[in-house]
Formats: sequence, C-alpha cells, structure tokens
Amino acid sequence: MKYAIIADIHANLEAFQVVLKDAEKNKCTHYACLGDVVGYNANPKECLDMVRDMKLPCVKGNHDEYCSGENDLEGFNPHATAAIHWTRDQLTEDDRAWLRGLRYFRLVANFSIVHATLDGPERWGYVFNKLEAAASFTYQNTSVCFFGHTHVPVAFVRDSNVRGGSYSKFRVEPGKKYFVNVGSVGQSRDGVAKATYVIYDMDLGTIELRRLDYDMETTMRKIRETSLPERLAERLPLGK
Repeated sequence: MKYAIIADIHANLEAFQVVLKDAEKNKCTHYACLGDVVGYNANPKECLDMVRDMKLPCVKGNHDEYCSGENDLEGFNPHATAAIHWTRDQLTEDDRAWLRGLRYFRLVANFSIVHATLDGPERWGYVFNKLEAAASFTYQNTSVCFFGHTHVPVAFVRDSNVRGGSYSKFRVEPGKKYFVNVGSVGQSRDGVAKATYVIYDMDLGTIELRRLDYDMETTMRKIRETSLPERLAERLPLGK
C-alpha cells in the first residue's frame, strides 16, 4: 500500500496537477490530505472540487477554517487577509460547509494526520524545532504522524530523545515515533521553489520527499489577473 501525503495545496492548481501525476506515475494507491486546500492562490474552487472528488481522508487547515467561516481577521497580515476575503467569494455555501465539516485530526490506516500540532490542533501552532515537536509526541499514539502548516519539510524522530532535520528518504524503524512535515504542494517556504509532497510506502516502510517543477508562470499570471496581492505571485519563485 503506497500513500501520497499532500498538504498546503493553497489553491495552486498547476502544482496540484503535477503532484497527482507524479503520484500516479509512482503507483500510489491511496491519498491523504493534511489541510489548507484553499488560500493564497487563484484556483480554490478547482482544487477543492478535485480533493472532494478524490474522497480522500482530509483534515482541516487554518485557511480552510478561515475561508469557510466569518471569522474576525484582526491581527492577520494584510496579504493573508486579502486572500481569505477573496477566497470566500469564490466558494459556494456547499464548499464552505464541506470545509467546516473537516476534522482537526484523523487516523488513516496505521498512521495519523494533522495540519498543525497534536497538542492543540485547533490553535494552529507551528512546529519548527525539537521542543515544539516534543509537545506533539506526547499526544501521538501512532508510530508515524504527518503534519503540514509550516510549508517546511522536516522529520522529527523520538526514541530515547527527540531529534529532527531535513530528509529526502528514510525507513521507519520499529520502536520509534516519527512526526513528519511533508512540505507544501502550492507554496514552498524553505527556499526550494517546487511542488512538494511525500510518498509513504507502507509495505517497504519508507517515507520519501518528492520535489517537482510545475508551471509556476501560469500560477503567477492567474494571481495577477485577480485582485489577490502581487506579493503572493512574487513569493512563489523565491520559495518563501
């Protein structure tokens, strides 16, 4: 059984299509989504329709929550605020109801998925270091848990202590726990301007990070053809 684990699509249709094509080429049989299907880029409705049609396990991200509700956005940075307001106008009430109905945490096969943290998934905390990962390990009941939110792929491992770092491919070892960020499909933030996702081969026990080129110029053009902030187009080739 081979899972494609995707997160933070952020309405980037071109990146999402490339990821799905690569997952098919690598014979992925199952899919799971770690949230933030919408937000930032110009195709929220199209990406959401694709995720819904796939009927894959999916958890709620903070942008899924903000774009499907009427939350007060005071304190948000202006680019995120503008993107949320614009995205709300692109979604139907049925779309928003589907997003609101997503859970913050799910078990999938023998692993778990969450958008942000396990110790308070609805608070949208960030995990960048070992101390922050340790708080989630306290609540982790599976050997592997995948998360997103930071858009930075990193793997934390707990055995006698907690270690963490970047990765390309590794094997899951018995007796250890893994809290793995799969990066972002639609808006990289680690300086690598590619569509990113993970293949989890449950038969071989391997977790592989995939980095893919996509038609970024089209994604940028689409942003500029809307009222979305210019900054959202400018950041894509920077990978941050």
